[in-house]
Formats: sequence, C-alpha cells, structure tokens
Amino acid sequence: MADYPLAAFHYQVEWGGEKMSFSEVSGLNIEIQMIEYRAGDEPQSEARKRPGISKYGNITMKKGILAADNKFFEWLDATPANKLADRKDIIISLLNEAHEPVMVWKAINAFPVKVEGPGLKSTGNEVAIESIEVAIEKLTIENG
Repeated sequence: MADYPLAAFHYQVEWGGEKMSFSEVSGLNIEIQMIEYRAGDEPQSEARKRPGISKYGNITMKKGILAADNKFFEWLDATPANKLADRKDIIISLLNEAHEPVMVWKAINAFPVKVEGPGLKSTGNEVAIESIEVAIEKLTIENG
C-alpha cells in the first residue's frame, strides 16, 4: 500500500452511541492558549511565553433533513439555560478503502449551542440541509 493522503469524504459519525450520516463536519480544532509573563525587574524587555489552557473549537455538523427527524432541535430544546445539558460524546472517524477507521476524533461532553435550518428557495433544487453546532469540553485525536 502506497503512502498517500486520505480522502476527506469517507467518514462516519457516532453520536451518543448511534451512527448518523452527515454531509459535512467542521471545527475539529485544538488550540493551546499562550501565557505571557514578565517580571518588572527582569533585564530583558521580552515576555516569557508558556503553554496555557487548551481550548477546543465548536464542531458543526450538517445533514440532509429527513421527514419526522427533529433530533437536533429536540436536543437543543432539552438544554436549559445555565444548567448541565444532556451531553453526548461524538466520535468522528476518517475511514480507509476497507471502511476501517484510520484517524479518530473524540469530542467529549458535547452539547448543542446552535441549530440552523435550511435556506429555502422556490427556484432551487438542492437538498434541504440542517446544521447543528456543538460545544465540547475536550477533543482527542487517535490513530484508528
């Protein structure tokens, strides 16, 4: 097998133990916030830099709307303000040609922060797409 980059179009998503189909997933990012410090009596004028707290971006997932499927809004609606939400772990796996995971992102303690319905257009012929944006507490990345 030759070494070549994997295609981004072959993936699966597990949401709270249930496999779901999505047309797009974005926001799989981790950032380490930087801490700058300089004591007033140091001879150099530059601040020292250290790694600080990890920060995880929100994940957005898009899918075609199915009749009588309102899971996104139901999850958002069940999330009361300023209380612990119904959190779910989300596992996103990039798959190889044999449909085996080769890269796995695990979003821990996800809860919805935004649900967006489709853009409706009377002259369009596109699939109606809805999206959900979730906040997460941690994102891990593993080899499959």
